[in-house]
Amino acid sequence: MLSAKQNFLETIKRGGKPDRIVRQFEGTVFLPGDPVGNYVRGERYDGMPDKKDLWGTTIIWPAGVPAAMPHVTEENKVIKDITEWRKYAAVPDLIANCSDDSLWAPYLQRVAEVDRNENLVMAFAPTGVFERLHFLMGFEDTFINLMTEPEAMKELCDAIGEYRYQGMKLMVDHVKPDIILSHDDWGSKNNLFMQPDVWREFIKPQYEKAYGYLHEHGVVIMHHADSFMEQIVEDMVDLHIDIWQGVLPQNDIIAIQKKLDGRMALMGGLDAAIVDRSDSTEEEIRRETRRALEEYCPRGNFIPCITYGGPGTIFPNGDKFINAEIDRYNKEKYGI
Repeated sequence: MLSAKQNFLETIKRGGKPDRIVRQFEGTVFLPGDPVGNYVRGERYDGMPDKKDLWGTTIIWPAGVPAAMPHVTEENKVIKDITEWRKYAAVPDLIANCSDDSLWAPYLQRVAEVDRNENLVMAFAPTGVFERLHFLMGFEDTFINLMTEPEAMKELCDAIGEYRYQGMKLMVDHVKPDIILSHDDWGSKNNLFMQPDVWREFIKPQYEKAYGYLHEHGVVIMHHADSFMEQIVEDMVDLHIDIWQGVLPQNDIIAIQKKLDGRMALMGGLDAAIVDRSDSTEEEIRRETRRALEEYCPRGNFIPCITYGGPGTIFPNGDKFINAEIDRYNKEKYGI
């Protein structure tokens, strides 16, 4: 029987030979809270007072909601005129403020506590290029500026892309994680947020350098986007993305698997509206999990998983019964 780490790696490898289905994030240890994240995002917690991140975006986390979120209004948006974006937005200097080895010591201690023979260390790179754009000016201004001020938007995208590269490079150079879970939602539940050619012009180039660096250093690139993105899967392969995490079942996952032929693994496929409600029943959760297991897993390079950008459902019964059904399937099909 393969270890959880080995089974995960075999599952995502083209032509790999896993001996069972991976149970969501099994085989990885998720370690947010590195110096880059702490510097830019600060401490966040349920019920915290409204605060600004280092980019100037107002972040809220009302008591009782699942996570922190940007709160962008006409009054508090950071960039009020894209042609003068440098006047409004100060790009955090990660090299000056996050390079000192002493800052990394506590994080490295957490990494050292992981048995890397058994598990993969998964670092976190939240708030991607497109997300940062709408954090700074809201969705409406983002889309209008892409159409009306493309030169200024490209300059801002370049600045954000370089910032993202520097953050990932600091992580790799200090830690060498096995995986980096990088977030950037590029679409809604039913479509991309923009035409594919617009995405290719403004967003894709910002990942070529950062993801190229990760790829060159042997880091598994797990890109989270719980979005409809059928139109750009070949572009994701171009960017060396190893795992698309968060693939929604609204995508034609089977067609994507056939097209990819193992060149990029898919992770997700479970409909959160079914498996993660306060009133979701065990039968509903198991039925949806079994559907994904039977439809997607036989084609390989697939990990059934919630589509959120990290481990854990909102309501505990979600994970409990998802994992139990995967275990049941593995026992039935593989005797494990």
